[in-house]
Amino acid sequence: MLSDLDYVIVGIYVVALISLGLFISKMSTPHQSKTVGYFLADKGLPWWAVGASLIASNISAEQIIGMSGSGYAIGLAIASYEWMAALTLIIVAKFMLPIFIKHNILTMPQYLENRFDIRVRNVMAIFWLAVYLFVNLTSILWLGGLAIATITGIDALYGMIFLALFSTAYSLYGGLKAVAYTDIIQVVLLVLGGLALSYVALNSLSNGSGAINGFILLTEQAPSHFDLILDKNNPHYNSLPGISVLIGGLWIMNLSYWGFNQYIIQRALAAKSIAEAQKGITFAAFLKLLMPIIVVLPGIVAFVKFPNLKGPDQAYPSMLALMPDGIKGIIFAALIAAIVSSLSSMTNSISTIFTMDLYKHYKTDKSEAHYLLVGKTVVFLSLIIGIVLAKPLLGKFDQAFQYIQEFTGFFTPGVVVIFLLGMFWRKASATGALAAAVGSAIFSVVLKAFWPELPFMDRVGFVFILCLITCVLFSLLDVQAKASDKVSDITEVNFKTAPSFNISAFIICLILIQLYYVWW
Repeated sequence: MLSDLDYVIVGIYVVALISLGLFISKMSTPHQSKTVGYFLADKGLPWWAVGASLIASNISAEQIIGMSGSGYAIGLAIASYEWMAALTLIIVAKFMLPIFIKHNILTMPQYLENRFDIRVRNVMAIFWLAVYLFVNLTSILWLGGLAIATITGIDALYGMIFLALFSTAYSLYGGLKAVAYTDIIQVVLLVLGGLALSYVALNSLSNGSGAINGFILLTEQAPSHFDLILDKNNPHYNSLPGISVLIGGLWIMNLSYWGFNQYIIQRALAAKSIAEAQKGITFAAFLKLLMPIIVVLPGIVAFVKFPNLKGPDQAYPSMLALMPDGIKGIIFAALIAAIVSSLSSMTNSISTIFTMDLYKHYKTDKSEAHYLLVGKTVVFLSLIIGIVLAKPLLGKFDQAFQYIQEFTGFFTPGVVVIFLLGMFWRKASATGALAAAVGSAIFSVVLKAFWPELPFMDRVGFVFILCLITCVLFSLLDVQAKASDKVSDITEVNFKTAPSFNISAFIICLILIQLYYVWW
């Protein structure tokens, strides 16, 4: 499918990115000898690096391939994950981030230990490691390998190995700083390549009369794919149950992902200051508004042009085949950019949690160099495990993105309850937090078994309420519990934000209102 010109373009991109990553790593060598330098970029990232890294970490094969597949099968409604995330980011920047930065948090489990106790820290650290390794990392590798196989004809296994080696080549030595700064190039390539793909796809739909005419034709030929809020008669209602995307379980999932997820929040924690972090998050929020044009629209076009694809996740690679030589190489490089960026970010977060929250806690007498060696070893091991388990875990699913959301939905209600009550209710106890964590899994399994027709997003909302009640009851019954005043008292936390942040938040809200008004 790719021409010699396309392969040259991809080769230039690979060499350039590895060279830049190694250059940044070499320039940062004095700081990389310390864990805070390796895992948090010495807390010196500017806002544009924070914002770019947030998006590059988030947008990967599971979004580009997975959401395009869901766009093919469901339509524009899947864009709610992106658009509602923009508003979630503003809330996280305003209310959650100041608390984390105030208490100089390195990892999410560290906050839980400071707020509750070591039991909560260990349970949640193990939980995040399991999810990152067996769900997120495997999905990035599998969908990335699938895309490479579809586009180039190379076996998916070799595609996964290439992605793993590429990501470690430029990020292993330099840590988060190398990842964050190279993410700037990744995001530029991702946005430009994605917009080029959408433009050419729409233009081809209109037989060369322009992307706008192509979009008009698309809405006429696939009107059912332009409903943002699905009704109960829609065959995909269980995946996106109507109004729940605005006021239900999607909020819980977004808060868990964007607010309490080491993989994401680590970028904001590495900012120069809270103001820089908030500007970076706002930048990322605006980019999230743009993402459906890049990751969903091609899937809808594929639904019209290729209605008989083998599976929905073939939509994006099939659209890539329409691109002219050269442009195809740029877009393929953009896809690889998104994948390797997420791989590097994910393995860095796995390494951070394992090293700083588990290993270092029990091996307290080792040197900084030893901890860094452990962290880098974990990166290699996690990639090997991910490659081995990717196909067995995800090979049987038509819409990998929906699988990821439903699986994580078993646990996210408890995560959100633990953090929200830990931050804003001083009586929340460690026993209550553990009860919410365990209850989240139990309630989810019971509801899925005895109420299987309940949409998983609604199930997330119900389980959140049950976990909230459980945490409150166990906390009130835990008369011996005493919250740490240092962490539970938020009276000294400054939640005031700059005028530019407030204006940006207002603009984002207006855009969202307009989008849902038009495509309701």
